[in-house]
Amino acid sequence: MNRAEELAANLADVRARIAKACAQADRDEQQVTLLAVTKTFPASDVALLYDLGLTEFAENRDQEAAPKTAEFATLRPAATPRWHMVGSLQRNKAKSATRWAHQVDSVDSTRLADALAKAATTRLDVLIQVSIDADPLRGGCPIGDLPRLADHIARTDELFLRGVMTVAPLGMHPQQAFAALEQAVTRLRDDHPDATVISAGMSGDLEDAVAHGSTCVRVGTALLGSRRLASP
Repeated sequence: MNRAEELAANLADVRARIAKACAQADRDEQQVTLLAVTKTFPASDVALLYDLGLTEFAENRDQEAAPKTAEFATLRPAATPRWHMVGSLQRNKAKSATRWAHQVDSVDSTRLADALAKAATTRLDVLIQVSIDADPLRGGCPIGDLPRLADHIARTDELFLRGVMTVAPLGMHPQQAFAALEQAVTRLRDDHPDATVISAGMSGDLEDAVAHGSTCVRVGTALLGSRRLASP
């Protein structure tokens, strides 16, 4: 089996999982976006996934993403992918990230929001990364601070708040984590009705996330396999 066939088979499996999860939750599978997490994989894999119909791709390190997105553009010059920054972002990397990312999914502080707003040359879509357990070592905005950060972002002209993102904490059942996020988003939408995106669920727990309203699942391993390249 060549790489294109391998990715096609993996994609079919992932799509089947999403469809089943949506059916069990009585949801339309068209409501759930598949975001391919391509960190540590080559641009050639991104090109193959694009050929298979995927258009949303995620990277977690600016120093890897910048050259990869440029290489992809040479492999598929007519392509129009949408790139997400999903990893922790230092404020001094904000300008670089805005050169390639269409959306930053890991905004967790007013300072980072301000840095992105200053760096953005066009209006930038963002998600607030929410920390369910407020563990400072894992990053994210504590769930209790979500309204304040959302209000701060909404006051900027350069950023557009599309919703939230989270990772289920270690030691907490994903269902518990995603249920807590779902409740927080319900309250958030009272003041920010356009914040409709819930990015939650990965290869191991996407079913639990879909059951609690996820509109975007971030899949790497189940789609691309074990990590092949050392991060630069």
